[in-house]
Amino acid sequence: MAKHICPFELAENFMRDVLVKVGVAPEDAAITADVLVESDKRGHDTHGVGRCKPIYYDRIKKGILNTKVEITIEKETPTTAVIDGHNSLGHVVSKRAMQMAIDKAKKNGLGMVVVRNSTHNGIAGYYSSMAADQGCIGMCGTNARPSIAPTFAVENMLGTNPLCFAFPSDEKFAFNLDCATSIAQRGRVEQYARDGLTLPSGWVIDSHGKPATDPDAVLQMLTKGEAAMAPLGGIGEETAGYKGYGYATVVEVLSAALSSANFLRACYGKKADGSAGPIELGHFFFAADVSAFTDLATFKKNTGDIMRELRTAKLAEGATRIYTAGEKEFEAYHHQLEQGGVVIEGPIAHTFDVMREETGLTQYIFPWDEKYAQMMKEQGKKEGETIYTDDLIKSMCLDPSFHASKGCMGACNCHHRTV
Repeated sequence: MAKHICPFELAENFMRDVLVKVGVAPEDAAITADVLVESDKRGHDTHGVGRCKPIYYDRIKKGILNTKVEITIEKETPTTAVIDGHNSLGHVVSKRAMQMAIDKAKKNGLGMVVVRNSTHNGIAGYYSSMAADQGCIGMCGTNARPSIAPTFAVENMLGTNPLCFAFPSDEKFAFNLDCATSIAQRGRVEQYARDGLTLPSGWVIDSHGKPATDPDAVLQMLTKGEAAMAPLGGIGEETAGYKGYGYATVVEVLSAALSSANFLRACYGKKADGSAGPIELGHFFFAADVSAFTDLATFKKNTGDIMRELRTAKLAEGATRIYTAGEKEFEAYHHQLEQGGVVIEGPIAHTFDVMREETGLTQYIFPWDEKYAQMMKEQGKKEGETIYTDDLIKSMCLDPSFHASKGCMGACNCHHRTV
C-alpha cells in the first residue's frame, strides 16, 4: 500500500477548510484540525487525520452533528461547572471545558468541569496536556459508543472510555498517560480494517463469546450489539478483566452521572426508528494547581526523578529499554517532525480526495497527486515541506484584507503557522 508524507501544515489547513466549507466557524474548525493533527504528531494515528472522514465530516453531512458550537454553563461554583455542548464538535467543547477547569484551579486550587451533550473529542491526552503545560495535574475522560462487555457478558455496553492523567515534569516531556479502558479501541480496529489485517484473538468477542478477528465485520457487529471489545485484562476474571471493566465504569459515572449525560445504550446514536442519530456523550475534566500543594519546581523534579528511577529497573531478557508515560509520544513527535509530516496511506488519501471534490477545495495539491512532484521541484521544496498555489495561499488567510498579500505567514489573525 502506497504511503505518502503529507506536511502537517497542509493536512491541518485542509481539514480546517473542509470543516469551514460544511458550516463550522473558522476558529472552531481550526481547533478541531489542531487536535486531529496533534494526535498524529504524538503517534496516535488511530485518532488523527484519518478520522476527519468518516467521523466528523460525515456526521455533519448527515445532519447528526451540529456545525455551530454552542456552549452553555448550566451550573457553576468557584471550583466546578456543568456545561451543555448542544451536540457540538467535542474538540472545541472539551478545550474550553478543560481551560475552565484550569482557570478555576489556578484561582482556587482545584477545578472540575463536566460536560453533557457533547460529541467525540479526539485524543484525551490533548486536554490533560493543557493542564500539565500550565503547572497543573490534569485528569480527564469521556464515555463513548458501546464497545466493552461487562465481565461475564457478551453484549457491548460501555464505551472504550479513556482515562487520562498528566503531570508536569522537569524532563523534556510531561508524564501523560492516555489509555482506553479496553485492550484496543475502535480506532485501532478501523486501522486494521484499512490495512487489511486480522485482529489479534482476544481483542473482540462475538455474541457467543468466541474471538472475532475480521475488523470489517467487527465494526459492523459493534453497531448491532453482536460483538464486544475486551476490557483491559481481557475476558473473564483469570487475567483480571474485571479491573478494566471497573475502570470503564468509573469513567462512565464521572462522564455521565455527574453531568446528566447519556450513558451506556443511550450512546448508540440511533433514533427510535433505527436510523442514525446524534451520538451525544459526556466528558469530565479535572485540574489541580500543583502550587496549591507544593513548590512547582520541586514537584517537577520529584516527578522526573520517579520516571528516571523507573527507567533504571533491570531489563527483561531481550528488552532494550524502559519507557514511562509520555516518552513514546515525545519521541514520535520529533520523529514526525523530522520526516516532515503525517504518513497517509491509500484509504485515508481517498477520503481526502473525496472531501476535496465535494467541498470544491481544488486549490489543495496533495503528495499523491501527479502535480505535487512537479510543483515541489518548481518551488525548490523538500519532502515534507508544504507547496503553495496562489489560491491555496489565499485560502490560508481567514482575514480577507490579507488575501492580496499571498502569504501573511503568521502576520494576520489566521491559524496557520510560519513556514
